[in-house]
Amino acid sequence: MSIQKEWLDFLREQYPVGSRIKLREMGSDDPCPIQPGSMGTLQYIDDMGTFFVAWDNGRGLGLVIGQDSFSVLPPEPTLLKFYMPLTANIGMIDAADDEWTGDGPVLDGKGLVEYKGVILKAVKESLTPVEAPRGIMCWYENKDSIAETVKSVFFSVEEREGQLWGVANCRVVGKLSPEELARLTDYIAEEASCHWGDHFEQECIYTGDKELYVHFYNGDDWSIMTGEERFDPEFAHKLPDLCWSVNQADGRLICIKKGENGCFPSERETGSAEKNRRIADDSNQRRGITSAQEQAMVAGSMFGWDSPGADPRCYEQHGLELGGM
Repeated sequence: MSIQKEWLDFLREQYPVGSRIKLREMGSDDPCPIQPGSMGTLQYIDDMGTFFVAWDNGRGLGLVIGQDSFSVLPPEPTLLKFYMPLTANIGMIDAADDEWTGDGPVLDGKGLVEYKGVILKAVKESLTPVEAPRGIMCWYENKDSIAETVKSVFFSVEEREGQLWGVANCRVVGKLSPEELARLTDYIAEEASCHWGDHFEQECIYTGDKELYVHFYNGDDWSIMTGEERFDPEFAHKLPDLCWSVNQADGRLICIKKGENGCFPSERETGSAEKNRRIADDSNQRRGITSAQEQAMVAGSMFGWDSPGADPRCYEQHGLELGGM
């Protein structure tokens, strides 16, 4: 039995991998059917439209639309957190006009720990009615997989390792690919630096003895990383899932994916090797990726991921530079 591609695409979009399946009744002649009421997790939908399910009882029998009766429950969103350095200016009085400004001394994340409560309250109060259901995802304009997969993104603050961090809490259905994760990271960084963050840092937060202007973004070696990356002491010695570089032969901006041979063209190609290098450096730094990690990614994509060069420690210890591809 064949199935139209459009219908197959619709099924896979509506019922993503990870959806929960509840069986009403099996209509096939399987000698050992799954019991009605059984629950399982959707593994994939094949080209014939069969729903292959990993049942909670350990079995793996598939279901066929029109033969078997079942309902599909969308997978529950999981929480993905991005952490970014948090800083704040202490408000100072301008002697010329006797008004408060945000140009006073700067507090880093350690200095902001004692103000966690008032900052968190200010973040929550900054939420507009339009943003209430999905946070900054209500402003996401691209009609792509991110719009479907990421259900909400809300800014917050969190204390970790004696420091107060800016956090973007993301509710995600399914798993993001490295490319999708990079696009989501760029979007959150843009909101933190330009739109939501620009508005928030202009709002004065009264602490009782100080007035704070809090920044979720700052240009001094700023980065945004998942919690798994940010608080992994060995992250700098590991290969990231994805990084940017420049093709040594023609200066093109390229993207390298861990485990895949060769490279991929970047959508942000400028036609200028110098500009491409700046974009690669800025993009890698923004995600906390070091030059040593980039060099190791280049080596892995060219010479094999089990080659000695595909180890960031080579470049940390010896200061070697392999260059782009």
